[in-house]
Amino acid sequence: MIVRMWEARAEPHGFADLITWVCDTALPQFEHNPLHVSSEVFSSTDNRVVVISKWRSNPEQMPAAPVMLVARPPHSWDFTQVDR
Repeated sequence: MIVRMWEARAEPHGFADLITWVCDTALPQFEHNPLHVSSEVFSSTDNRVVVISKWRSNPEQMPAAPVMLVARPPHSWDFTQVDR
C-alpha cells in the first residue's frame, strides 16, 4: 500500500473554491482507477488543503490546481507503512 499526501496552501479568497475543486474535479479523475483504495480531504485554519489517498501501487498525480486558487505550487509525498 502506498499513501500519497498532497498539500496545497490556498489563497485566502480561494480557500472554499480550492476545496470544491479538489472534491468535485480532481478526485473524481482517479477514483475509478482500480489501484485507488480511498481518499480523504482535510482542511486547516491556515488555508491548507490536504488529500490523503491510498493506492495498491502506482499512485496517480493530482491534476494541476488552478493557479488563481493556490498561494504556491502544491506539494506531494508518498509513504509506505512501517512494519513494527
